[in-house]
Amino acid sequence: MKNLKFSIEIQASKEMVWNTLWEDKTFRDWANIIDEGTYMVGSMKEGAEVQFISSVNGYGVTSFVEKCIPYEFALLKHKADTQESGQQERANEWTGGQERYSLTEGDGTTTLTVELDTPPEQVETFEERLPKALRRIKELAESK
Repeated sequence: MKNLKFSIEIQASKEMVWNTLWEDKTFRDWANIIDEGTYMVGSMKEGAEVQFISSVNGYGVTSFVEKCIPYEFALLKHKADTQESGQQERANEWTGGQERYSLTEGDGTTTLTVELDTPPEQVETFEERLPKALRRIKELAESK
């Protein structure tokens, strides 16, 4: 897997950015840019399991929330790739990878940094789509 890292500055509090990341309505909005119809099952709490699933193709990934400091940091470890809306395991494209979300705030600006381990065949897609998703997060957080 290749580690990709992206950052964006957002004119909003880190609480506002965090809520934009993980609240259902806004999550679906920005995650749709990466993979159409993506939604999250579960909650962003340390020790919890969450699933990220595409309602369009039924594929997803089940992740363990390894570390969660609300409004500051989340570390997800991908446990299993799934299909059929998370009901069945499939090829381990993402399994074993990690995603990190870091938020730092200063002078009314929050810097959101996203780092993720990406399968080689998905690198180009994420290099194109994740910056667009971050711009959408920025739009959503700044408009609240």
